[in-house]
This record gives sequence, C-alpha cells and structure tokens, in this order.
Amino acid sequence: MAIFRLKSAFKDYLWGGTRLRDEYGKDCDYDKVAESWELSCHKDGASVVADGDDAGLTLQEYIDKAGREVLGTNCRRFENFPILIKLIDAKDNLSVQVHPDNEYAQRVEGEYGKTEMWYVVDCDEGAELLYGFKGEITKEEFARRIKDNTLLEVTNNVPVHKGDVFFIKSGTLHAIGKGILIAEIQQNSNTTYRIYDYGRVGKDGRQRELHIDKALDVTKLCPAEQYPDVPEVEENGAVIKLMARCEYFTTYRVDVEEKAEFTADESSFVSLLILEGEPVLRGSYMFRDESSTAPLSKRDVKINARKGDSIFVSAGVGKFTLEGKCRFVLTRIDDMGQQ
Repeated sequence: MAIFRLKSAFKDYLWGGTRLRDEYGKDCDYDKVAESWELSCHKDGASVVADGDDAGLTLQEYIDKAGREVLGTNCRRFENFPILIKLIDAKDNLSVQVHPDNEYAQRVEGEYGKTEMWYVVDCDEGAELLYGFKGEITKEEFARRIKDNTLLEVTNNVPVHKGDVFFIKSGTLHAIGKGILIAEIQQNSNTTYRIYDYGRVGKDGRQRELHIDKALDVTKLCPAEQYPDVPEVEENGAVIKLMARCEYFTTYRVDVEEKAEFTADESSFVSLLILEGEPVLRGSYMFRDESSTAPLSKRDVKINARKGDSIFVSAGVGKFTLEGKCRFVLTRIDDMGQQ
C-alpha cells in the first residue's frame, strides 16, 4: 500500500496551448502542451511515481512490484489497468472523432475501446463543443456528408461553461472546441478515429490521417446519450457531486472548505486530481521493509498538494484527509453488480 503523487506524460498535439505549463505547473519543455496524462499505465504515455520509496517507477512498474491488490478487488475483472486520466488544453479545435467499443477495438486495434467523461475545468466565453448529432441520420447520409464536407450541418454543437459534465459512451461523435480546458476520465485506450480535421496539416506538412471506414463502422448516428444530473451531497466535510458512474470508472467532483475525510477501502484505489487550491493530504498505511523480517510498520504520509497534482491512493489504505479549501476530481472503480 502507498500514497504518492504522479508525474505526468505529455503530448504536444498541434491544437494544444500552454496553460498546463503556465497555470498548472506541468514540467514540460514542449512549445505546446496539449495533454498531460495524469494517471496512466498506457504504453503511449506512462505516469511515473513522483515521491516515496518507489519514486522513478512507472505506475505499472509500481503495480507489478506491489501486486494487483493495490488496485482493489473491483479491478480484478480487468485484464489491464482500467482507466486513463488526462488534462486537455484545447487552444484550437480538436478533430471531429469517435472511439470504438470494446468488442471492435479489441478485434481491430488490440486494446480497450473508449468510453469517457469530460469535466470542463475552465473555458473561454462563447466556447462550444460537439456532442453527437442533432437527430438521427442514416449511414449513407453520414458517408455522404463526410465526403462533401457538410457533416457539421447535422452535428450537435453545445455552448459550455465551467463545471459542465459530458458523458461520452463509445460510438458517440464528439469534438472539444477551442478555448476549453478539460479533465478527461476514460478507459485505458488511445484509439481514436478521426473523421473531420478542418484540413489541417501535421508537423510533416501533410494533412493528418482520417479514419473514415472505421468511423462508419462504429459511430452511433443519433443524439448523444447523456448521463443524468445528480444533486450534490454533503459528506464528511466535503460537498460531493457524482459526475459519472459506469462499469469502467466512477468519478466525483469534490469541494472542501476546511477539512474532509475520505476512504480508500479494499475494493478500489482512489485517484485525486487537484484542480483548485493547495490542500494538505494526510494519511497512513502499513508496510514492510523489503530487507527486514520485522512485522508490518505504520507509515504516516503528508503531501502538500497544489493545483495540477495527481495523487494515487492504494486500495486498503483506509481513511485519509484533505485540509484546506480546494476542488478536485476523485475517481475510483465500483462493483457495478451492487446497484
């Protein structure tokens, strides 16, 4: 068991900005910091343990060393680490895209499909994103509109505001618009099918690849299926709002005014992504020195967290507290059989 911060992996996609470095303290030399992968065991960008005895290990190396018990009993149903959490800074529009479901992705791409959730951390006035279609269309119309560049006439553009939440099941057409900063919680996948990209060119001077045939296979040609809005609750010193709960992840927005208590039980690890404030996290866990035959010892942990920090709390740690005014995203894995 352990509690530690994680170092991010970064992506410098052409649509990115600099807010993750300038405002969220991300240590990255890229001119554009489009994404920081805050909790990741993916081969395309692994998080690294930032402090403690296992500093320098990737998150996957830590799990391999400590044992899958640190993920919790609810993760036994997954062959691989189940989720990936990102911060995304869209200075420009992202491509119009879609992600496949598990069956298609595993058969065609050899990895998980991708259901995801967006929490709008911040946005420019008038910012919009694309979220499904205005109404149902046929596959033939979809193909025709892609070919003649009229797809955006039938897509659903939504004005966004800070704090908005969007649940995006696999197969849902979507695109983040310019001027939006998002926290994304998703399945552990990097498979994206690009459908429309505004004619942009990549670093090689060529237009970026589109994936029309695959998109035609997997896109749901209808309005997006929205997650129902759930009221906030006050619990153990925090104001908590459930943003999305599905078989892959459960995610909450949490606000602490002074001090609040949380629990990482044996069922799941807990991920904390600090979005506002500088809270102090205090907790403890039992450990055994690898070079010793002595019984388990208790280790106290204190983390002076700041905006942009990603913190991993092993399953079984038990109770821990956050002190100080802050807002963060808390993610865990639930047993969906207990509904």
